[in-house]
Amino acid sequence: MLTLIVSKDNSGNYTSISEAINAVSYREKARIIVKEGIYREKLFSDKSNIELIGEGNVFITFSDSGREILDNGLKRGTFRSYTAFFSGERLLLENITIHNGAGSGKDVGQAISLYLDVDNAYLKNVKLLGHQDTLFLSPLPEEEREKRGFYGPRCFSPRVRKHSVFEECTIEGSVDFIFGGGDAEFRNCNIVSNDDGFVTAPSGKSSWDGLLFEGCTFTSPLNKKENVYLMRPWRDEGKAIFNSCTFGPHINRRGFIPWPGREDKAELATFEMNNCVFI
Repeated sequence: MLTLIVSKDNSGNYTSISEAINAVSYREKARIIVKEGIYREKLFSDKSNIELIGEGNVFITFSDSGREILDNGLKRGTFRSYTAFFSGERLLLENITIHNGAGSGKDVGQAISLYLDVDNAYLKNVKLLGHQDTLFLSPLPEEEREKRGFYGPRCFSPRVRKHSVFEECTIEGSVDFIFGGGDAEFRNCNIVSNDDGFVTAPSGKSSWDGLLFEGCTFTSPLNKKENVYLMRPWRDEGKAIFNSCTFGPHINRRGFIPWPGREDKAELATFEMNNCVFI
């Protein structure tokens, strides 16, 4: 396996993560060790098999947002707002923070921290920090609801089922901050709501696994009660299951709310809470 070291102090192979990723050939399996530091980068990786492992406090940050107007006069849009994009066959992320610093969704709209389009991804001790749309799990839905709404990486690709595992991670956001069609398992994660909103907005098919939360803790730094719903389905068959989770007082006890204008399709979604506790 190719091993590369990224360090801000020039002691490694590269001083930026992007340079290290770009140095890897498409099919080569590579481990990239990232030394402690703040990395102000917008990452794009389409390499087949990447491991990105942080040593110390590794903080990756960028501040693109969906409402931003580009030089061509068009909005950047949700799916070009990411701080980090990964596709490929396999990905390991460990001991890293990925941050979108654009600000509140009320002000800037959607702002993705991590866009995952990987066949199989495993993340451990990763922090994903943002507000609206922090984590996107590919694939996209089959059809847009607004023109150019999906414009960005892989928007014309076939909608192929993906799978991700998150272990002991922290994911922070406000509106629909874990969303998309991918299957994902969240094991013993801390899910933090930093404003009113909705934790998940799944869009996968009912026959797929959807979003599964096992033993996760849902917290909020705000002193509010029942201002956050666990799920609203972005597409009608969206699926989210919560097993043995602990919910703070900010979580609405109903958990589920239909997508606006799709109330008549709510029965097509799958939402479950099993052996969960409200505190």
